[in-house]
Amino acid sequence: MKETLEREIKLAPEEGFVLPELGGTRLPTRVFISTYHDTQDLRLARNGVTFRHRVEDGAGLWQLKLPREAARLELELPGPPARPPVEMIALLPAYLRGAELIPVARLRTRREGILAEGAEIVDDSVAVLEGQHVSRRFREVEVELLDGDERTLRRLEKELRKAGAKATGEMRPKLYRALDLAGALDTRKSTKKTPPGEALGIAFESEYRDLLAHDPGTRRGDDPEDLHQLRVAIRRLRAFLRAARPLVDREWGESLRSELGWLGGHLGPARDLDVMLERFRSEIEGLGEDGEGAAGFLEALEEERAAAYRDVAETLDGDRYYALLDRVEAAARPPLSGDDRALEKIFAKEASKMRKAFEALSDDSPDADLHEARIKVKHARYAADLASHELGDDAAKFVSVAKQMQDLLGAHQDAVVAQSRIRDWAASSFTPDSGFAAGQLVQLERDRMAEARREWPALWKKLDAAARRAAG
Repeated sequence: MKETLEREIKLAPEEGFVLPELGGTRLPTRVFISTYHDTQDLRLARNGVTFRHRVEDGAGLWQLKLPREAARLELELPGPPARPPVEMIALLPAYLRGAELIPVARLRTRREGILAEGAEIVDDSVAVLEGQHVSRRFREVEVELLDGDERTLRRLEKELRKAGAKATGEMRPKLYRALDLAGALDTRKSTKKTPPGEALGIAFESEYRDLLAHDPGTRRGDDPEDLHQLRVAIRRLRAFLRAARPLVDREWGESLRSELGWLGGHLGPARDLDVMLERFRSEIEGLGEDGEGAAGFLEALEEERAAAYRDVAETLDGDRYYALLDRVEAAARPPLSGDDRALEKIFAKEASKMRKAFEALSDDSPDADLHEARIKVKHARYAADLASHELGDDAAKFVSVAKQMQDLLGAHQDAVVAQSRIRDWAASSFTPDSGFAAGQLVQLERDRMAEARREWPALWKKLDAAARRAAG
């Protein structure tokens, strides 16, 4: 399956627009017909996914475009129009959840273009087809990066706007224009005046989109970051439910939080092993010949990781997971308790709990206490995210320092866990070489723990000050 990370901008050409001379190579004129597939209620389109079959010069090509942060991941496979590739359909169950895919639009595009500065700049004349008739027409200018960088993209955009192309606001794929959709996502934003219950629903809605966006990549299993971000979305949802417990129906909130905990429990081991393997590969490589005795350790972790990913795959293919997605989607309109306390007060409460945890720490506090303090930082950070529209700019500053503290104490906790794993392996597979390598690795983890213990007090002062400013 061909894979491309699509980085592009779209512009609307004004009457009489002609592609300017940009010093590039003119591309051959192309004509193709694209049939877009979606559910009856456009579940893919409304979540930023495009699935289409394109015919050009008699050859058929299936294209699937998936959200990938500020870009989109484009997957391509040749094939006839009547048979969508099973490899692509297998990435869509979280979006479809049993709904049937049907053709929803058919477009004919005539494309003129040039290749310049590591980008493809095209002028598309598009006809929306209904049977053999054209129901509407529109033009679109696209700039897609091939080898350039973001500065190239912005420079080319500036030149095209000078030539008479204008920004379209939100970047809408052709399907949205053909169906007259406002955009991929009808996103709501919280403002200072947004009621707390509504702001909570908006936060749930955002995390739901993140769940969907990282589901296909987690199923593919080729980039650990997708699993990580899927797990982050689950953690944030649980943290929001915990922090805003007074605002929602108690039974609803606790039940949903429990189900999210179930899902997180199945994703956690695979993610932890991703992190551990990356860490130990680097450390063992750094030991040179002294690390050769730890080869069996890596093999054991690889086997454990493979089993954990099999469990992830089974979990994401289960009815319980799809039912949970339905519940998270519905959480955009949560059942409220009638308590309308401000979210900034919830943040202030979490910040106070964080402060008490750190004030109880000392230079020789047990590892478990440092881990508990990190959890309190995480709770306060997510509460600040939830209340950011009320707290203003100080919330972002607090979140930035809170991330630093989470990383620092997270490195400490990772070292605690790593030492335990190393010792267990050394005890079960002892040889002189493995014992020596294990000793070297344990010392590296001890050094990390010592470094974190030296650094957290100074960072805490910054975090406490940021929390006080944010809480007012």
